[in-house]
Amino acid sequence: MKTLTINLPEEVELHKVKMIIAASLFEQGILSSGQAAELVGITRRLFLEEVGKYGVSIFGETVEDLEKVGDIGL
Repeated sequence: MKTLTINLPEEVELHKVKMIIAASLFEQGILSSGQAAELVGITRRLFLEEVGKYGVSIFGETVEDLEKVGDIGL
């Protein structure tokens, strides 16, 4: 596993930064949900519950795709 060191201001929440990175890598198919959860340091179940807050669908569709379906009345 590779290591990345980032210096962040104290007011930045480390959990949110980890979630943003993990959610992006999960969305791109680079990490599985289990690997993404491990990166954040949470359970897979909790990752799947939280990832939607970052605009990532666990079903493979983007939030925008799902909104379009709602717009056409399906």
